[in-house]
Parts: sequence; structure tokens; C-alpha cells
Amino acid sequence: MLSSPRTARDSSTPQTTTNPNQALWEKGDFTAIAALMRESGHAVVQSLGVKPPLRALDLGCGDGTTAVPLALLGADVTGVDIARNLVAAGRQRLAELGLSRLRFEEGDACNLQGIDDHSFDLTLSMFGAMFAPRPFDAAKEMVRVTKPGGRIVMGNWIPNDPTSFVSQLLKISSSFTPPPPEGFISPMTWGVETHIVERFALAGVPKEQITFAKDTFTFIVNGPSEHFIETFRRFYGPTMNAYEAAQKNGKADDLHRQLLDLAKSQSKTVAGGTAITATYLRVTVYR
Repeated sequence: MLSSPRTARDSSTPQTTTNPNQALWEKGDFTAIAALMRESGHAVVQSLGVKPPLRALDLGCGDGTTAVPLALLGADVTGVDIARNLVAAGRQRLAELGLSRLRFEEGDACNLQGIDDHSFDLTLSMFGAMFAPRPFDAAKEMVRVTKPGGRIVMGNWIPNDPTSFVSQLLKISSSFTPPPPEGFISPMTWGVETHIVERFALAGVPKEQITFAKDTFTFIVNGPSEHFIETFRRFYGPTMNAYEAAQKNGKADDLHRQLLDLAKSQSKTVAGGTAITATYLRVTVYR
């Protein structure tokens, strides 16, 4: 299995730079975003029909939005995330809940070093692996660590979908940031069926073993719709970067107005606050 973060950092090869993807997700505090996602995290896990004994990998797990519900249902769960602060937050939740079937480890979806082939019955990644910078490597690794007869389930935001709050938020945010570096592959390509089929085909999975379905994920905030944007502005790496770039260019007010309009157009009042329901693509790969 994965070596501990301490072992990895104490290796003889010094780490002089931080992985850009790691830096992005360690920026701010994604646990504040995760707090808006708890209810839907539980709903996703319930929909999977998990029946122990089952070994599950939650890839891009954050602080346990889906890893914790999986463990509560009796699965043996390994949560892996590239962000060290989120791994630490997950371990804190684990200690508070006293779950013996769950552990959190630092790791890269593009290179799950230390995880043996065919280790898991279920590999789950809700809006996690889609942000890995090398999508073909991520697909290959998900296939490698999943047992024959098991399944891979991904939740991916759909590009340009007007009913997907996060897709629209990322689209607006990217319009205020500098162009990405050469060779950058947009994470939103994970919301396009042809790209998904191509990636898993190169990992050895025929398209007949891949299914797609549109589903919804709900964010709930204790307050008005403006609180969504304030939370993303303060704690969500891509949005934080957009505000920083917009501030330098004197366009911060324009960015803020567009995001507020987005939140107001997609939110509705519910008991206990405000909800935004976002469409996503659920991908199931059968091994």
C-alpha cells in the first residue's frame, strides 16, 4: 500500500518544488467546500449498493465526503488525496468518528505508487481524479488497482453545461486567469464521453464495459446564495486564483458580479439555508 507521507518526504531525494496540482488543492481550505457537500456525498454512496466485505479506494477523497459514508456502510476504505492538508483533515475526522475501517493517505492519482495491482473491489472518485494533470495515466492507474470483476465509478463535471454550477463557476473563473501552460489538458474533458472511452480503452477497458448517466449533486449552505460565492472565493483554489488575477487586472468587481449572478440563478431556498443542484456525469467502468 501507499507509504506514509512522512516516509515519502523523508526520502533521500529532496523535494525542492511543490507539484502545481498539489499547490492548487492545498490553497485555501477545501474542507469548507466539503461541508456544503456532505448530504450528497452520503446519497452517492447509498446509490452504489455497497455490500461488505468490500475494499474501496476513494481517489481525490478530500476530508472524506464519500470515504466516510463508505466506511460507515462497512467497507474497508483507503482515501487518497494529493493535498496534505486534506489528508490531515480526513485523519482528524477519522479520529473523531472512531472509524477503524478507514485510513487517509497522501498520493497522486497519476501514479498510485505503493498500491498493488487489483487491490480494490471499488474505485470511486467524485470530482477528484478528473483534476489530475495526466488523464491517461489516471485512467491507467484506476484500472490497474481495481480487481477484475470490480468497478470504477467517477463523478465528473460536464463542460459548458448550464445546469452545472461548478462547471459554470470554473468557466467564469478561467476567463479571468492567464492561459494555462502548454500541454495543459482541461479537467473538463473528463465530462465528455468520447474522451473517457479513449482513456479507458488505452488502459485496456473496451467501451462496452463503460456506462454513462447524468446525475445531480447538491450543495447546501447555511445562508443566502451570496454565501456560496464567498465560500468559494475564500477556500476553493481555482476561484481564489481567479480573484487574485482579476484583482491585478482591475477586474475583481466584474468577476464577483458574474459569480453572484450565477449563484442567484441556480440557487433555491430550502430548510436550513440555500441549495444549488449541479448536474454531473456519472461514469461506471466494469472490470
